[in-house]
Order: sequence, then structure tokens, then C-alpha cells
Amino acid sequence: MPLAYCRATSHDVELIRALADRIWHECYPDILPLAQIRYMLGWMYAPHKLMAELAHGAVYECVWHAGAPVGFSAYEFQNQGTVLHLNKLYLVSELHGRGYGQLMLARVLAAAAAGGAGTVELRVNKANARALRAYERCGFSVAEALRQDIGSGFFMDDFVMRRPVSPPAAPR
Repeated sequence: MPLAYCRATSHDVELIRALADRIWHECYPDILPLAQIRYMLGWMYAPHKLMAELAHGAVYECVWHAGAPVGFSAYEFQNQGTVLHLNKLYLVSELHGRGYGQLMLARVLAAAAAGGAGTVELRVNKANARALRAYERCGFSVAEALRQDIGSGFFMDDFVMRRPVSPPAAPR
């Protein structure tokens, strides 16, 4: 069954928060301590934070499968539009391994090409081996390592990954 996509608005903030809570608790317990998961969910997915991101041009896209919400992505153009920064790409765990994440990523890459970006970049936790492999399969490579203090004694320990964007195909 194919995925369906819809661009999120302020009306979708609670849906995004609920999906993030579910997916983070499914995917991160082997990577991050539970206290850090809770802290980061509260920090990154507070309603006012999501509303501000939407108001400042971040694109959130909700993903549906068989009539149910199953994931979301978020990105924004940076550096005068030359870079598309993929902030979030999440899918419920029972749909992992079916190629849906790659389909979601392909939409982001198409948006980057359509918007004129030459590069897509993202951050991924260094210990998230599954995500690292998935991004590498899609042509991303590690560009740098970052360790960022996010408060309350927690750190984000990430790789920045980048890949060039192929220009959109010319119409026939």
C-alpha cells in the first residue's frame, strides 16, 4: 500500500507530537537514556517550538499508510537556499525495512532539487547504526562530527551527513 503525504499546518502540531513520542520511544531506548528521550521530546516538540518552526518556513510533512498516521519529515532551506537541512525524518518501527523511509527521503531530495538546493544535510546520532546505513545507501556521507550541549546535562552526539542534489529532470 502506498504512502500518502500532506503538508502539515498548525492544526497538525498535536499529531506530530504524538508521532514523535511514539517513534522516539520505539527507536531510541537502545541509543539514549529514557531521561534524555523525555527531555528532548519536551524541548524539540513543545507546541510553541513547532508553531515557531512552521511560522518561520520549516516544511513539515505528515505521512499516512492505510489511513493511519505513520511518520513525518521536516526540512528547511538554509544558506540563501543552497542547502536543504533535513531536521526530522521519522517512521513507525513496524514499517521499517519496507523502503518507506527511502520513499520519504526521495520526496525530500525532490523538494531540494525543485527548490534549487545543491546539497541536502542532516544530523544523525552517532549510535544510530540503522539510520546511518539507510542514509549511506541513499548517497549521504559523514561530513563532520558534532557534540552539542543541549542543557540539563544532556548532549547530542551526532554526525552531520551531506549529499549533493541531482538537478530535476528536464521536461520532455
